[in-house]
Amino acid sequence: MNFISAHFLSLILFVPSLVAVVMLFLPKDETKLLRWFAFGASLIPLLLSLSVWFQFKAFAPGFQFQERYDWYEAINSSVHLGVDGLSLTMVLLTTLLTPLAILASFSVAEKVKAYMMLFLFLETGMLGVFMSLDLLVFFVFWEVGLVPMYFLINQWGSANRNYASMKFLIYTMGGSLGLLLAIQLLGVLFGTFDLLALTQRWTSLDPDSTLLGMSVSQVKAIAFWAFVIAFAIKVPVWPFHTWLPDAHTEAPTAGSMILAGVLLKLGAYGFLRLILPLYPFEAKIFAGALAFLATAAIVFGAFASFAQTDFKRLVAYSSVNHMGFVVLGIAAAGLASGTNDATIALDGAVLQMFNHGLSAAGMFFLVGVIYERTHTRNLEEYGGLFPLVPVYGGILIFTSFASLGLPGLNGFISEFLVVRGVWPIFTVYTAISMLGLLFTGAYVLKALKNVLHGPMNEHWAHGEHKLTEINAREILVMTPLMVLILWIGVYPAWILDVINKAMMMLY
Repeated sequence: MNFISAHFLSLILFVPSLVAVVMLFLPKDETKLLRWFAFGASLIPLLLSLSVWFQFKAFAPGFQFQERYDWYEAINSSVHLGVDGLSLTMVLLTTLLTPLAILASFSVAEKVKAYMMLFLFLETGMLGVFMSLDLLVFFVFWEVGLVPMYFLINQWGSANRNYASMKFLIYTMGGSLGLLLAIQLLGVLFGTFDLLALTQRWTSLDPDSTLLGMSVSQVKAIAFWAFVIAFAIKVPVWPFHTWLPDAHTEAPTAGSMILAGVLLKLGAYGFLRLILPLYPFEAKIFAGALAFLATAAIVFGAFASFAQTDFKRLVAYSSVNHMGFVVLGIAAAGLASGTNDATIALDGAVLQMFNHGLSAAGMFFLVGVIYERTHTRNLEEYGGLFPLVPVYGGILIFTSFASLGLPGLNGFISEFLVVRGVWPIFTVYTAISMLGLLFTGAYVLKALKNVLHGPMNEHWAHGEHKLTEINAREILVMTPLMVLILWIGVYPAWILDVINKAMMMLY
C-alpha cells in the first residue's frame, strides 16, 4: 500500500499503457476476453483517481501527490507530476469516461485488440497533459493523444473517415508547432522546463528589458499567441472549429465520447494552466478579443446545431456552443483576475468542462445506440419512436435536458456561474451569448421532436427493421453519467468546493 500511495499519479498515468502492452500477447481472436480485459484494466485508474480524490486536501496550497523522475537531464527536463483541484477534476473525468467508452465499444467486431489498445494509449496521453508539471513532458503527452485518436477515426470511422482524420491531425499539429517553439524558447531562456520555476521567472522579467534582440513584452506577446492558437484549435474556439464536426461525425461512437468528453478539455485546460498564470498582462490586453470569439462560438455553434439534419453533427456543433461558455469565463478571468466575479466565472468554466464531458459523452453514445439499430443519423428519417423505445426515449430526454441547461441538472449550475461571473465584466458579450442559450433550447427540442415525437415512422415498427429497446449494457454505460448529472445538478458543493479552492489559489 505504501508503494501505491507514493506513486498514485504515475500508476494512474502508466497503468493503461502497460495493460495495452500486455494485450499484445493476448490472442486476437478472443474478442470477448479482449473486451473485458481492457474494460477491467481501465477501472484501475478510476479506482486510483477516486482514492486520490478522497485523500486530496482542497485547502492545501500548491500541487499535491507530486512525483519527479529524471527524464532528459541534459536540458533539465523531468517527468514531474502533480495535481491541484483543476487537474484532479479533469483526471477524474478522464478515468471515468474511458471505461464507459470501452464498455460502449463492445459492439465493435473488427480488429478488437488494436481498438482497445489504442483507447488505453489515448487515456495515458490525456492524463499526462493534466498531470505534467514539466512543459516539455506536457507537450509530449499533448501530441501522444493525437495519434490514437487519428487511428480510431481512420480505421473504425464512417464513410468519410480518411478526410476527417487527416483534417483533425493537420489542424491540431499545425497549432502545436507554435506551442513547441514557444516551449523551447522558455526552456532555452531559463535552463529548465519545470512549470513552477518557469512561471515565477517568466512573470518577474522586466517588460522594458531586451531579450533575443526585442523587448521582453514583444517576446511575450509572440509566445502568448503561439500558446493561444494551439489551445484555441483544441477547444475549439470559432473560427478554428471546422475540424470538429467532421471528426465527430466520422469517429466511432466511443471515439466521439472521448473526443467531446475529454480531448476538447485539453485546450481549455491549457488556457487555465499555462496562459493565465504565464501571461497575465497579455491575457488582460487581449481578453476582449477572446471574449468576442467565445461569444461567436456560443451563438454560431447554436445556430449551426439548429440547422443540422444529421443527429451526430447536431450534437457535434453543440460542443462548440457549450465550450464557448468555458472560454468566455476564461476571458473574463483574464481581464479581471483576482476579483470575486472572475473567480465565479472560473468556477463555472471548470465545472462546465466537467459537466459538458458528462452530457456530451452521453449524447454521442445515445446517437450511437440509435444509429446501430437504424443505420441512419438523418433526423428526418426517425419520427415518433417513443412508443417503440420508451426507456431509450426517457434517457435521451434526461441527457438532452442536461445539455440544454435545465435547472436541477448539472448544465444549469455551470452555465449560471459563468454568466453570473462574466456579466459585470463583459456585459454586452454576455447579453449576446444569451441568444446562443435560447437556440440551445431550440436545437435540443428539435432533435427530441424529430426522434421521439410526432407521427410514428412505421418503417421502424415492423419486420426486420423493427426498432429494439436499449439493452442492459448500454443502460450500464449511461447510469454513472445520469447519476452524476443529477447529483451535480442537485448538490454541486462536493465538486465546486475543490474547484473553487484551486481557482482562488491560482489566480
